[in-house]
Amino acid sequence: MTIQELKEKKLIILECISGSKAYGLETAESDTDIKGVFMLPKEEFYGLKYIPQISNETNDIVYYEFGRFMELLSVNNPNILELLNTPKTSIIHKHPLLDNVKPELIISKLCKNTFGKFALSQIKKAKSLKKKIVNPVDKERKSILSFCYVNYKQGSISLLKYLEIKQTKQEDCGLINIPHMKNIYGLFCDKNLGYAGIIKSKLSNDISLSSIPKEEKPVGLLYFNKEGYSSYCKEYKEYWDWVEKRNEARYENTQKHGKNYDAKNMMHTFRLLEMAIEIGNRKEINVQRPNRDFLLSIKAGEYEYQELLTMAKEKQNEMDKAFEKSDLQEKPNVKLINEMTFKIRNEYYKLKEI
Repeated sequence: MTIQELKEKKLIILECISGSKAYGLETAESDTDIKGVFMLPKEEFYGLKYIPQISNETNDIVYYEFGRFMELLSVNNPNILELLNTPKTSIIHKHPLLDNVKPELIISKLCKNTFGKFALSQIKKAKSLKKKIVNPVDKERKSILSFCYVNYKQGSISLLKYLEIKQTKQEDCGLINIPHMKNIYGLFCDKNLGYAGIIKSKLSNDISLSSIPKEEKPVGLLYFNKEGYSSYCKEYKEYWDWVEKRNEARYENTQKHGKNYDAKNMMHTFRLLEMAIEIGNRKEINVQRPNRDFLLSIKAGEYEYQELLTMAKEKQNEMDKAFEKSDLQEKPNVKLINEMTFKIRNEYYKLKEI
Protein backbone atom coordinates (compact mmCIF):
# COMPACT_ATOMS: atom_id res chain seq x y z
CA MET A 1 0.00 0.00 0.00
CA THR A 2 1.24 3.49 -0.85
CA ILE A 3 0.67 6.95 0.62
CA GLN A 4 -1.43 7.77 -2.42
CA GLU A 5 -3.66 4.75 -1.73
CA LEU A 6 -4.05 5.83 1.91
CA LYS A 7 -5.38 9.16 0.70
CA GLU A 8 -7.58 7.78 -2.06
CA LYS A 9 -9.20 5.26 0.31
CA LYS A 10 -9.49 7.91 3.06
CA LEU A 11 -7.72 5.74 5.60
CA ILE A 12 -5.73 8.54 7.27
CA ILE A 13 -7.16 9.39 10.70
CA LEU A 14 -4.41 11.79 11.78
CA GLU A 15 -2.15 13.95 9.66
CA CYS A 16 0.18 16.56 11.11
CA ILE A 17 3.04 18.83 10.19
CA SER A 18 5.98 17.59 12.26
CA GLY A 19 9.63 18.36 12.79
CA SER A 20 10.99 21.91 12.91
CA LYS A 21 7.71 23.53 11.85
CA ALA A 22 5.81 21.85 14.68
CA TYR A 23 8.57 22.71 17.15
CA GLY A 24 8.51 26.35 16.05
CA LEU A 25 12.15 26.03 15.03
CA GLU A 26 11.79 26.34 11.27
CA THR A 27 14.08 28.50 9.17
CA ALA A 28 13.95 29.52 5.52
CA GLU A 29 15.72 26.27 4.57
CA SER A 30 13.40 23.96 6.52
CA ASP A 31 11.46 21.23 4.72
CA THR A 32 7.91 20.28 5.61
CA ASP A 33 7.82 16.91 7.41
CA ILE A 34 4.53 15.04 7.74
CA LYS A 35 3.59 12.36 10.26
CA GLY A 36 0.27 10.69 10.77
CA VAL A 37 -1.82 7.64 11.56
CA PHE A 38 -3.94 5.43 9.31
CA MET A 39 -6.44 2.66 9.95
CA LEU A 40 -6.11 -0.48 7.87
CA PRO A 41 -9.32 -1.68 6.21
CA LYS A 42 -11.05 -4.35 8.30
CA GLU A 43 -10.32 -7.20 5.90
CA GLU A 44 -6.60 -6.42 5.84
CA PHE A 45 -6.31 -5.95 9.59
CA TYR A 46 -7.93 -9.32 10.29
CA GLY A 47 -6.18 -10.97 7.34
CA LEU A 48 -2.53 -11.54 6.52
CA LYS A 49 -1.69 -8.08 5.19
CA TYR A 50 -0.96 -6.10 8.33
CA ILE A 51 1.18 -3.04 7.51
CA PRO A 52 2.66 -1.24 10.55
CA GLN A 53 4.06 1.80 8.74
CA ILE A 54 4.09 3.53 5.35
CA SER A 55 6.58 6.21 4.35
CA ASN A 56 8.07 7.90 1.32
CA GLU A 57 11.64 7.26 0.12
CA THR A 58 13.19 10.12 2.10
CA ASN A 59 11.24 9.26 5.28
CA ASP A 60 10.03 12.84 5.70
CA ILE A 61 6.44 11.61 5.28
CA VAL A 62 5.53 8.76 7.65
CA TYR A 63 2.17 7.23 8.60
CA TYR A 64 1.78 4.63 11.36
CA GLU A 65 -1.01 2.09 11.43
CA PHE A 66 -3.30 2.77 14.40
CA GLY A 67 -2.27 -0.41 16.23
CA ARG A 68 1.41 0.42 15.86
CA PHE A 69 0.72 4.01 16.95
CA MET A 70 -0.96 2.81 20.15
CA GLU A 71 1.74 0.22 20.79
CA LEU A 72 4.44 2.91 20.62
CA LEU A 73 2.40 5.17 22.88
CA SER A 74 2.29 2.35 25.44
CA VAL A 75 6.10 2.51 25.74
CA ASN A 76 6.15 6.34 25.75
CA ASN A 77 8.03 6.63 22.46
CA PRO A 78 9.06 10.33 22.13
CA ASN A 79 8.22 10.69 18.42
CA ILE A 80 4.75 9.22 18.90
CA LEU A 81 4.00 11.24 22.05
CA GLU A 82 4.97 14.35 20.07
CA LEU A 83 2.60 13.28 17.29
CA LEU A 84 -0.26 12.78 19.77
CA ASN A 85 0.42 16.23 21.25
CA THR A 86 0.91 18.13 17.99
CA PRO A 87 -0.18 21.79 18.34
CA LYS A 88 -3.58 22.52 16.77
CA THR A 89 -1.93 24.89 14.29
CA SER A 90 0.07 21.97 12.88
CA ILE A 91 -2.80 19.46 12.63
CA ILE A 92 -4.00 18.99 9.05
CA HIS A 93 -6.65 16.37 9.82
CA LYS A 94 -7.77 14.51 12.94
CA HIS A 95 -10.58 11.96 13.24
CA PRO A 96 -12.86 12.70 16.24
CA LEU A 97 -12.32 9.16 17.56
CA LEU A 98 -8.72 10.08 18.40
CA ASP A 99 -9.99 12.59 20.97
CA ASN A 100 -10.48 9.52 23.19
CA VAL A 101 -6.71 9.03 23.38
CA LYS A 102 -5.92 11.30 26.31
CA PRO A 103 -2.21 12.14 26.83
CA GLU A 104 -2.64 12.14 30.60
CA LEU A 105 -3.59 8.44 30.42
CA ILE A 106 -0.43 7.67 28.47
CA ILE A 107 2.53 9.59 29.86
CA SER A 108 4.50 8.07 32.73
CA LYS A 109 7.91 8.03 34.36
CA LEU A 110 9.10 5.97 31.41
CA CYS A 111 9.57 9.33 29.67
CA LYS A 112 12.68 9.91 31.74
CA ASN A 113 14.35 7.03 29.91
CA THR A 114 12.74 7.40 26.49
CA PHE A 115 13.26 11.15 26.15
CA GLY A 116 16.53 11.09 28.09
CA LYS A 117 18.09 8.26 26.09
CA PHE A 118 16.92 9.83 22.85
CA ALA A 119 18.57 13.10 23.92
CA LEU A 120 21.84 11.36 24.78
CA SER A 121 21.77 9.55 21.42
CA GLN A 122 21.79 12.97 19.76
CA ILE A 123 24.97 13.85 21.68
CA LYS A 124 26.49 10.59 20.48
CA LYS A 125 25.59 11.44 16.87
CA ALA A 126 27.03 14.93 17.22
CA LYS A 127 30.23 13.48 18.71
CA SER A 128 30.44 10.88 15.93
CA LEU A 129 30.24 13.60 13.29
CA LYS A 130 32.86 15.65 15.14
CA LYS A 131 35.22 12.66 15.02
CA LYS A 132 34.64 12.17 11.29
CA ILE A 133 35.19 15.83 10.44
CA VAL A 134 38.31 16.22 12.58
CA ASN A 135 39.75 12.85 11.49
CA PRO A 136 38.96 12.36 7.80
CA VAL A 137 40.02 9.08 6.19
CA ASP A 138 41.92 9.25 2.89
CA LYS A 139 40.00 7.90 -0.08
CA GLU A 140 42.94 5.72 -1.11
CA ARG A 141 42.60 2.62 1.01
CA LYS A 142 45.69 1.42 2.87
CA SER A 143 46.85 -2.14 2.32
CA ILE A 144 48.10 -4.65 4.86
CA LEU A 145 51.65 -3.48 4.12
CA SER A 146 51.00 -0.26 6.07
CA PHE A 147 50.34 -2.34 9.21
CA CYS A 148 53.49 -4.49 9.06
CA TYR A 149 56.74 -3.83 10.95
CA VAL A 150 60.21 -5.39 10.80
CA ASN A 151 62.89 -5.60 13.50
CA TYR A 152 65.74 -3.32 12.50
CA LYS A 153 69.00 -2.62 14.35
CA GLN A 154 67.91 -2.22 18.01
CA GLY A 155 64.28 -1.39 17.26
CA SER A 156 61.71 -1.75 14.51
CA ILE A 157 60.63 0.15 11.43
CA SER A 158 57.65 -0.04 9.11
CA LEU A 159 57.82 -2.70 6.42
CA LEU A 160 57.46 -0.06 3.71
CA LYS A 161 60.50 1.78 5.08
CA TYR A 162 62.41 -1.49 5.36
CA LEU A 163 61.70 -2.38 1.72
CA GLU A 164 62.86 1.08 0.69
CA ILE A 165 66.13 0.72 2.61
CA LYS A 166 66.78 -2.77 1.20
CA GLN A 167 65.71 -1.67 -2.29
CA THR A 168 63.43 -4.65 -2.70
CA LYS A 169 59.76 -5.33 -3.39
CA GLN A 170 57.14 -7.05 -1.26
CA GLU A 171 56.57 -9.51 -4.13
CA ASP A 172 60.16 -10.78 -3.67
CA CYS A 173 59.60 -11.59 0.00
CA GLY A 174 58.33 -14.71 1.73
CA LEU A 175 56.84 -15.35 5.15
CA ILE A 176 56.61 -18.41 7.40
CA ASN A 177 54.70 -18.96 10.64
CA ILE A 178 56.66 -18.95 13.88
CA PRO A 179 55.05 -21.29 16.47
CA HIS A 180 53.71 -19.68 19.66
CA MET A 181 54.26 -16.14 18.31
CA LYS A 182 50.92 -14.67 17.23
CA ASN A 183 51.05 -12.46 14.10
CA ILE A 184 54.86 -12.68 13.96
CA TYR A 185 56.48 -14.28 10.91
CA GLY A 186 59.92 -15.18 9.67
CA LEU A 187 60.82 -12.79 6.82
CA PHE A 188 62.83 -13.92 3.78
CA CYS A 189 63.87 -11.81 0.82
CA ASP A 190 65.18 -13.19 -2.49
CA LYS A 191 63.76 -12.24 -5.89
CA ASN A 192 65.18 -15.41 -7.46
CA LEU A 193 63.33 -17.97 -5.31
CA GLY A 194 59.76 -17.20 -6.37
CA TYR A 195 58.29 -16.39 -2.98
CA ALA A 196 54.54 -15.73 -2.71
CA GLY A 197 55.06 -12.17 -1.52
CA ILE A 198 53.76 -10.64 1.68
CA ILE A 199 50.30 -10.04 0.13
CA LYS A 200 48.79 -11.27 -3.12
CA SER A 201 47.25 -7.88 -3.98
CA LYS A 202 46.44 -4.47 -2.46
CA LEU A 203 42.94 -5.79 -1.69
CA SER A 204 44.18 -8.78 0.32
CA ASN A 205 42.80 -9.08 3.84
CA ASP A 206 45.55 -11.32 5.17
CA ILE A 207 49.23 -11.96 4.63
CA SER A 208 50.54 -14.74 2.34
CA LEU A 209 52.77 -17.61 3.42
CA SER A 210 55.51 -19.13 1.29
CA SER A 211 57.19 -22.50 1.09
CA ILE A 212 60.77 -21.75 2.22
CA PRO A 213 63.69 -24.18 1.72
CA LYS A 214 65.09 -25.29 5.10
CA GLU A 215 68.56 -24.02 4.31
CA GLU A 216 67.35 -20.44 3.77
CA LYS A 217 68.03 -17.96 6.57
CA PRO A 218 65.47 -15.28 7.55
CA VAL A 219 66.49 -11.64 7.18
CA GLY A 220 64.36 -10.69 10.15
CA LEU A 221 60.98 -10.93 11.86
CA LEU A 222 57.79 -9.32 10.56
CA TYR A 223 54.94 -8.30 12.84
CA PHE A 224 51.46 -7.82 11.33
CA ASN A 225 49.28 -5.51 13.45
CA LYS A 226 46.12 -7.42 12.55
CA GLU A 227 43.88 -5.70 15.09
CA GLY A 228 45.04 -2.27 13.90
CA TYR A 229 44.30 -3.27 10.31
CA SER A 230 40.81 -4.54 11.23
CA SER A 231 40.03 -1.30 13.11
CA TYR A 232 41.22 0.73 10.13
CA CYS A 233 39.02 -1.25 7.71
CA LYS A 234 35.98 -0.65 9.91
CA GLU A 235 36.78 3.06 10.25
CA TYR A 236 37.38 3.36 6.50
CA LYS A 237 34.03 1.76 5.65
CA GLU A 238 32.10 3.81 8.23
CA TYR A 239 33.68 7.06 7.07
CA TRP A 240 33.07 6.62 3.35
CA ASP A 241 29.58 5.20 3.90
CA TRP A 242 28.90 8.37 5.90
CA VAL A 243 30.32 10.58 3.11
CA GLU A 244 28.06 8.84 0.59
CA LYS A 245 24.91 9.13 2.71
CA ARG A 246 25.47 12.33 4.68
CA ASN A 247 22.99 15.19 4.55
CA GLU A 248 24.97 17.75 2.57
CA ALA A 249 22.97 20.73 3.84
CA ARG A 250 23.70 19.78 7.47
CA TYR A 251 27.33 19.04 6.67
CA GLU A 252 27.77 22.41 4.96
CA ASN A 253 26.16 24.11 7.97
CA THR A 254 28.64 22.32 10.23
CA GLN A 255 31.53 23.45 8.06
CA LYS A 256 30.13 26.97 7.98
CA HIS A 257 29.97 27.46 11.76
CA GLY A 258 33.38 25.81 12.08
CA LYS A 259 32.75 24.04 15.40
CA ASN A 260 33.14 20.54 13.91
CA TYR A 261 30.06 19.00 15.51
CA ASP A 262 26.52 18.47 14.27
CA ALA A 263 24.83 21.48 15.84
CA LYS A 264 21.37 20.28 14.81
CA ASN A 265 21.81 17.11 16.85
CA MET A 266 22.92 19.18 19.83
CA MET A 267 19.89 21.46 19.44
CA HIS A 268 17.60 18.42 19.62
CA THR A 269 19.47 17.20 22.71
CA PHE A 270 18.37 20.31 24.59
CA ARG A 271 14.86 20.24 23.12
CA LEU A 272 14.34 16.67 24.31
CA LEU A 273 15.83 17.22 27.77
CA GLU A 274 13.68 20.31 28.30
CA MET A 275 10.56 18.43 27.17
CA ALA A 276 11.40 15.64 29.62
CA ILE A 277 11.80 18.17 32.46
CA GLU A 278 8.35 19.62 31.63
CA ILE A 279 6.82 16.13 31.65
CA GLY A 280 8.33 15.39 35.06
CA ASN A 281 7.35 18.75 36.57
CA ARG A 282 4.01 19.50 34.92
CA LYS A 283 2.86 16.27 33.24
CA GLU A 284 2.75 18.15 29.94
CA ILE A 285 4.18 17.50 26.50
CA ASN A 286 4.87 20.83 24.84
CA VAL A 287 5.87 20.21 21.24
CA GLN A 288 6.15 23.86 20.27
CA ARG A 289 9.19 25.20 22.06
CA PRO A 290 9.09 28.51 23.95
CA ASN A 291 12.84 29.20 23.65
CA ARG A 292 13.26 29.30 19.86
CA ASP A 293 16.13 31.83 19.95
CA PHE A 294 18.24 29.76 22.34
CA LEU A 295 17.73 26.51 20.43
CA LEU A 296 18.46 28.13 17.08
CA SER A 297 21.61 29.69 18.53
CA ILE A 298 22.82 26.15 19.29
CA LYS A 299 22.00 25.10 15.74
CA ALA A 300 23.94 28.12 14.45
CA GLY A 301 27.06 26.93 16.30
CA GLU A 302 27.26 29.80 18.77
CA TYR A 303 28.51 27.52 21.57
CA GLU A 304 31.64 25.45 21.96
CA TYR A 305 31.11 21.70 22.00
CA GLN A 306 32.44 21.20 25.54
CA GLU A 307 30.27 24.07 26.77
CA LEU A 308 27.19 22.33 25.39
CA LEU A 309 28.15 19.04 27.03
CA THR A 310 28.40 20.81 30.39
CA MET A 311 25.03 22.49 29.90
CA ALA A 312 23.44 19.21 28.79
CA LYS A 313 24.72 17.49 31.94
CA GLU A 314 23.06 20.20 34.05
CA LYS A 315 19.79 19.67 32.14
CA GLN A 316 20.08 15.92 32.68
CA ASN A 317 20.45 16.45 36.44
CA GLU A 318 17.41 18.74 36.37
CA MET A 319 15.47 16.04 34.54
CA ASP A 320 16.47 13.40 37.12
CA LYS A 321 15.24 15.61 39.96
CA ALA A 322 11.97 16.37 38.17
CA PHE A 323 11.13 12.67 37.86
CA GLU A 324 12.27 11.86 41.40
CA LYS A 325 9.59 14.12 42.86
CA SER A 326 6.97 13.50 40.15
CA ASP A 327 3.74 11.68 40.99
CA LEU A 328 3.35 10.41 37.42
CA GLN A 329 2.38 6.76 37.03
CA GLU A 330 5.43 4.49 36.90
CA LYS A 331 4.37 2.94 33.59
CA PRO A 332 1.42 3.38 31.23
CA ASN A 333 -1.59 1.21 31.99
CA VAL A 334 -1.22 -1.22 29.10
CA LYS A 335 -4.56 -2.91 29.87
CA LEU A 336 -6.35 0.43 29.61
CA ILE A 337 -4.51 1.32 26.37
CA ASN A 338 -5.40 -2.07 24.93
CA GLU A 339 -9.10 -1.55 25.74
CA MET A 340 -8.95 1.96 24.26
CA THR A 341 -7.32 0.59 21.07
CA PHE A 342 -10.03 -2.04 20.64
CA LYS A 343 -12.90 0.39 21.24
CA ILE A 344 -11.61 3.01 18.81
CA ARG A 345 -10.87 0.47 16.06
CA ASN A 346 -14.20 -1.25 16.56
CA GLU A 347 -16.08 2.05 16.41
CA TYR A 348 -14.16 3.13 13.32
CA TYR A 349 -15.07 -0.07 11.45
CA LYS A 350 -18.73 0.36 12.45
CA LEU A 351 -18.72 3.92 11.08
CA LYS A 352 -17.21 2.68 7.83
CA GLU A 353 -20.03 0.19 7.42
CA ILE A 354 -22.74 2.84 7.75
